[in-house]
Amino acid sequence: MLSRSITTVLKCKNKVRRLHPSLPSASKGEARRRHRCPAAPARRFSAASSSSPTEGPPSPTPTEYRSEHPAGHYGGACGSTSEKSDAAAFDAGEMRDESGDAAAESPAAAGASAAQHSAHLNGHAITQNGHGSAAPPPQCDPSCLTPPQPALLQREQWGGKYEFLLSCMGYCVGLGNVWRFPYLCYRNGGGVFLIPYFIMLFFTGVPLFLMELSLGQYGAAGPIMVWKCCPLLKGIGIGMLCVSTLVCLYYNVIIAWTFYYLGSSFQSPLPWSCDALANAGLCGNNTAGNGSGRVLSPSEIFWNERVLGVVNSEGLHDPGPVRWPLALCLLAAWILIFLCMLKGIRSSGKVVYVTATFPYLVLIVLVIRGATLEGSLQGVAFYLTPDWERLSNAQVWNDAASQIFYSLGIGVGGLLSMASYNKFDNNVIRDTLIITIGNCSTSFFAGFAIFSILGHMAWKKGVPVAEVADTGPGLAFVAYPEALALLPGSVFWSILFFLMLFMLGIDTLFGNMEGITTAVLDEFPQLRLNTFHKSLFLAALCFCFYLMGLLLVTDGGIYWFTLIDSFSTSFGLIIIALFMCLGISFFYGVNQFCQDILDMICHCPPWCSKVVLYFKACWMFFTPFLLLFILTYIFIEMYNTTLHYGPYVYPRWGKALGVCMATVSCLQILIWAIVAISKETGTLKERFKKSIRPLNSWRANNASSGGRPGAQMEPERVEAPFTVTLTDMDFNTLTWEAGSQA
Repeated sequence: MLSRSITTVLKCKNKVRRLHPSLPSASKGEARRRHRCPAAPARRFSAASSSSPTEGPPSPTPTEYRSEHPAGHYGGACGSTSEKSDAAAFDAGEMRDESGDAAAESPAAAGASAAQHSAHLNGHAITQNGHGSAAPPPQCDPSCLTPPQPALLQREQWGGKYEFLLSCMGYCVGLGNVWRFPYLCYRNGGGVFLIPYFIMLFFTGVPLFLMELSLGQYGAAGPIMVWKCCPLLKGIGIGMLCVSTLVCLYYNVIIAWTFYYLGSSFQSPLPWSCDALANAGLCGNNTAGNGSGRVLSPSEIFWNERVLGVVNSEGLHDPGPVRWPLALCLLAAWILIFLCMLKGIRSSGKVVYVTATFPYLVLIVLVIRGATLEGSLQGVAFYLTPDWERLSNAQVWNDAASQIFYSLGIGVGGLLSMASYNKFDNNVIRDTLIITIGNCSTSFFAGFAIFSILGHMAWKKGVPVAEVADTGPGLAFVAYPEALALLPGSVFWSILFFLMLFMLGIDTLFGNMEGITTAVLDEFPQLRLNTFHKSLFLAALCFCFYLMGLLLVTDGGIYWFTLIDSFSTSFGLIIIALFMCLGISFFYGVNQFCQDILDMICHCPPWCSKVVLYFKACWMFFTPFLLLFILTYIFIEMYNTTLHYGPYVYPRWGKALGVCMATVSCLQILIWAIVAISKETGTLKERFKKSIRPLNSWRANNASSGGRPGAQMEPERVEAPFTVTLTDMDFNTLTWEAGSQA
């Protein structure tokens, strides 16, 4: 006969609910996830999901996880002594303590303990056919349960899936899509550049993008805390914070420049146009300010003299005084960042509805306007004309890979942090494909908006397009503003363009700042409990960034800006991505990681399972190989080329300083790996094996709380540490129900 069993939770849960009425109930989305895929988290620890020996150390089984807190959640007298010990053993995970003391219970011993536990429960109160009454079930004193505080139970979540998608799109679609990709495309063979670009996208960009999103969503933690899955690699998270700090330091300076130009755009005529009174007699015959005899345009003079003041500085060693108009713009930018992030993703998630969509409207308008101009087809042809011989040049492939990293924001921690606020069952593969393909399509589309108008400027000046094309700040603040000044209604077009740049920049900065704040708040969760303290921390962080950024708004600030920009996302970022890929694939276990992704998606369609196999191959073979190629090329290029800004060549000590900045983030991986190994006991080999095992809190956070760290148990799942098992013979004369006893 087919037997049936029912696990009944005793009335302790109801008593806890009465004693703690403020405990929140499960959300509808969480209840729906449990109903649809109730066993998904359990598969997280199945033996079938462990890695094969050929993929590095096997993925941890339940007895291989390590407990951070050897004591259980239950205290005081609760039921019998054996039940209390069983509960403590369960909460400790039957695993060894984090200090390395052997406390793991073998599977056989665990089975024997379970058998004794079941036999002990058989004597509890179930009345059948009037054959006497057994003793009532043991009553659980609610005081012995220590439910978590409500404030620690729930991690913030996005208000909707579109908030997450728009935040990631805004983070990825930044200034590099507008001022870097079009220039790289024309410099590296036009349309031919798309071939290495999309190859690098699908073999490095998309797999690493998915890895970051999956880690953040499954672990529901920031760049540091998420490495409980492999404590040996905690330094990767610290390195991400170092990179993100450098990026935030100089990126908001770009927003300050944009503020300055946006305010100047309300003047008519534009102050960088030939029609401005200050530029009378300067157009076409000015050679001052560059020392090379080359004719300078009014837009170059405005940029170098009025905005940067670089003509007053001799180099890195001569920063000069702070340019207070730029300093005020920088202060306004940081105040705006503070206000938008004041309530975390609840506020920034609403802002992105405007900041992430408005740039697309502007790009569409600019493409339509550019298509109506004389000479626009020349610019577009210059942008896309293929040069097939360029495919054999390693520089082209390196530029494609660097643009993928620069554009997608991989290895900085922003993606991981934003994904940590997702629901556990969010389809992370779908989001990855939407965001990455959408980002690259935006880059390609932006090229038409840029080169159609640059083609018009070249036609009007009677020069080749190559003479007016530029990249980086030179394109955004010199070439393109000059082209817009030639259009009818130039004030309107200038305001529209710089408003677009402002929103592109602020969206990207949201993601970088989110990576830093999430990491700190995860390490110090008490800050989340007090809104004032959290706001004070954010204000202090923004103010510190402002003070450090003042160096970049001096007369020689552009030299420091170029130095940080060149090295902050250089080889250090590639090394972080490489170790993240290798660590997850061979230490944590690529099979285990793929199973984690499928557990989150729950009901995975057939195409999804096949895509996971593709990503598995990329993580183990293709992506590490391509990252090593990129890293090798970066070192060769860094050794053979000199760093310069315009005619100024950086001294050796300046280049060495940049290398040190990039090295700091890499050293974090080694330093924290040594720290993790030193905390363990045993031989060096044993210490290494222990340091790559996930901590018990990594398992508990995902198995017990449905992927919501911060609570060892959700309130609706607070249960007594014992069960009553009923078989089918008990259903005929069952007279006792759980919770019916007073």
